[in-house]
Amino acid sequence: MNLQPYLEFATSLAYQAGKITLRYFNTGVKTERKENNDPVTIADREAEAFIRGEIERKYPGHSIVGEEYGEVSNGHAFRWIIDPIDGTISFIRGVPLYGVLIGLEIEGEVKVGAAYFPPLDEMLCAADSAGCWWNGRRARVSAVSSLADACVVSSDFQHLSAKMPDVVERFAKQKSLMRTWADAYGYLLVATGRAEVALDPRLDVYDCGPYPVIFKEAGGFFGSWNGEEGHTHGEGIACNAVIKPKVMELMRGY
Repeated sequence: MNLQPYLEFATSLAYQAGKITLRYFNTGVKTERKENNDPVTIADREAEAFIRGEIERKYPGHSIVGEEYGEVSNGHAFRWIIDPIDGTISFIRGVPLYGVLIGLEIEGEVKVGAAYFPPLDEMLCAADSAGCWWNGRRARVSAVSSLADACVVSSDFQHLSAKMPDVVERFAKQKSLMRTWADAYGYLLVATGRAEVALDPRLDVYDCGPYPVIFKEAGGFFGSWNGEEGHTHGEGIACNAVIKPKVMELMRGY
């Protein structure tokens, strides 16, 4: 299957939706709370509505799942996964580390992914067997193999510790550098070789739609805390391939 048209479509959608979010970025946009108490803004809703409308126009019948408007499932083998703003708290506070995430599943496997970071104008995208690309350059994970030389990123260590109380201590004992350069941007850092591990204790499917194919094509791993590949485990770890066995050993028994 030629995935290039889907990749071009996904990257174009992410870029255009990102420009919608920039209209509201650093403007004091009103914040509301969803039923689960997560924050949401008009920027989230407008960006997702735009993406959905374009998918429905170009690929009528494809299934769609998104953070703001739920799932429309037509039993189609193709399913688009949308997060219009991954990192809404960063967005609200004027921190430029949020991203627009779009993934395309084909028969349950993510084959195309795009992650665009509007304030930074960085695009990370991939298609199965077509490589991972960062602003037109080939993206690769790092070759760091030692946890002592690794940079570990997460959105915050409070939520990590709530799930696994000694997780920070485990990495600290290995002398890993730990930083909270995260939200969606933490995964871009790992995919481009500027960090080695990204951790999230809770991920919905739309929080990580593009990552399986991005990390596969960048030479890394994305999956669960016990090493299962994929985006449907409710949690996430991304890392380079050579350090993965050490990371999995460190996470064992959580």
